[in-house]
Amino acid sequence: MDLLLYIERGGIIVNILIVVNIIGFTIMLWKGFVFYFTNKNIEKISDEIVNELENKTNHQIAKIQSTIALKVSNIESGLNTIKIIASLSPLIGLLGTVIGILNSFDSITHLGLGDPTVFSSGISIALITTVAGLIVAIPHYVGYNYFVGNLDKLEIKLEKIVLDKIK
Repeated sequence: MDLLLYIERGGIIVNILIVVNIIGFTIMLWKGFVFYFTNKNIEKISDEIVNELENKTNHQIAKIQSTIALKVSNIESGLNTIKIIASLSPLIGLLGTVIGILNSFDSITHLGLGDPTVFSSGISIALITTVAGLIVAIPHYVGYNYFVGNLDKLEIKLEKIVLDKIK
């Protein structure tokens, strides 16, 4: 079956999932660039943190960690959107599944069981929306976990570099 036919048969639910998918992949692409350039400029970022800490008289670990956390929070922005897309996409697909099954039973109510294509059409829509929801959710789930893992590594690396420069 042709992809455009699947999209057409999936109706509004698949169209919503396509828009959500485009938004999510745009954010993941943006975060990929942010992580790339942050890793590339980690020395500069650590120097900024050290300069901020030099203005303070006491280099307590808590101050160092809060300054690093502030820098990391800027890098972290947008990740929750990816997580929300990964969580909601299967639910949107499930909504399409329920709508498709309701359409199937509604068709049976009006036309009877004489024509099996009437029932199978609604089931087909139900399955298309379920698959579409999973197709959107899985890469966003993987992307979110990838970025969170890299963010943790980046924070540890940044903390180590800053502590080495202060001592």
